[in-house]
Amino acid sequence: MERNPHADRFAEIIGAANVLTAPEDKAPYLREWRDLYQGVTPMVLRPGSTGEVSAVMKYAYDNDIKIIPQGGNTGLVGGQIPLETGDEIVLSLGRMNKVRAVDPDGFTITVDSGVVLETLQNEAEKVDRLFPLALGAQGSCQIGGNISTNAGGTAVLAYGNTRDLVLGLEVVMPNGDIWNGLRTLRKDNTGYDLKQLFIGGEGTLGIITAAALKLFPKPKKLEAAFIGLSDPHAALKLFSAAKAQAGPVLTGFEIMPRVGLEFCVSHLQGARDPLEGEHAWYVLMELSSGSEAFPVRDLMESILGEAFEAGLVEDAAFAQAMQQVADFWHIRHGMSEVQKEEGGSIKHDVSVPVALIPDFLDKAIAAVQDFVPGCRPVPFGHLGDGNIHFNVSQPIGADKEEYLAKWDAMNEIVHGIVHEFGGSISAEHGIGRLKRDLLKGVKSELELDLMRRIKDAFDPKGLLNPDRVL
Repeated sequence: MERNPHADRFAEIIGAANVLTAPEDKAPYLREWRDLYQGVTPMVLRPGSTGEVSAVMKYAYDNDIKIIPQGGNTGLVGGQIPLETGDEIVLSLGRMNKVRAVDPDGFTITVDSGVVLETLQNEAEKVDRLFPLALGAQGSCQIGGNISTNAGGTAVLAYGNTRDLVLGLEVVMPNGDIWNGLRTLRKDNTGYDLKQLFIGGEGTLGIITAAALKLFPKPKKLEAAFIGLSDPHAALKLFSAAKAQAGPVLTGFEIMPRVGLEFCVSHLQGARDPLEGEHAWYVLMELSSGSEAFPVRDLMESILGEAFEAGLVEDAAFAQAMQQVADFWHIRHGMSEVQKEEGGSIKHDVSVPVALIPDFLDKAIAAVQDFVPGCRPVPFGHLGDGNIHFNVSQPIGADKEEYLAKWDAMNEIVHGIVHEFGGSISAEHGIGRLKRDLLKGVKSELELDLMRRIKDAFDPKGLLNPDRVL
């Protein structure tokens, strides 16, 4: 096969070993983990420094080469996978994995964008601090990708989205220029807050190469309970009562259906049902405090005791040790991956106002079951911040491909109900390729025009992650 004419120049910049051209070497970078996208690329580039990223981008810009930035390749909307046309080059940030600075007194940490999220969490732990972003893919996703997609996760209730955790960024622009915005200031009103454009920008405006991030006090007391309930309406009432009593001490409140728990027990290594009886719905509730003196367990018992008396809670298991806390969260974090074992799953990452979640679930579940009799809705997620992963598994014994062919039609049904409830069709996964054409249905023409003008200003040649988002 004839060698790509640009490969030699890229090899001079980042080293021949970091220009991957063999099919077996490129393969891990070309497949989206749900198998929705299988890309084609002439090469995968693995730069090891911001300077190398800059040189790569300058050459690509001068030669009209399309570049697709990629972190841990855990994205769920296809934004990190090259098109099947074969004219887009993947730029992987995985080698850029250094921790640049840790400041426990200032509660900040500065890292390369290729640092794996779990590694970042562990670095904070070493200095008795907490980096609160937590996701099911935290063992492989990278912080640059988390920032580029404004990842949510299970700690948004207490700490906010990724956007709320970023103090400063270093970004390589499409033409190779380096913007050094790695400031750790908590207050800075000197003009436009440029970093916000790259957070959630999905790699379409620039390549994030480093980030200065907020750390928090590490919880000294933590309690978790796995709770069985009759329906989401009871879960909402429990959340309201817990929030009123615990305030910021309430750091986790996740909802999941019985079928999702059954999937986990069947397919997730180490998972078991925390409760003896069966319940239609479950809540994982977590309380934590930075003070050893705070009576977290007493507060948990008080909240659930009142909920039992009010008939909101059917049963509950209290974590007796940190390992059991981890076991509870293992079930919640594993809920996405186990659905693959049950055949085709049509996904929706949506949000609606918290108070409307039960009504939304009632209507959406009935609608998809009417559309595909026998389908198995598995809505789960962050009730406390309004984000539900409304996934729908195929009927038992159905043909997977035939079922997945209904993806667009089911999306239209669910997203129509989301719109009716004043919600969003993408709560934390982004737009990428999967939802790009849906934007015109939820954004005004003015919003879309402003977004296009920003893209044109930052990337006038349209070479960086083209045809994603817009």
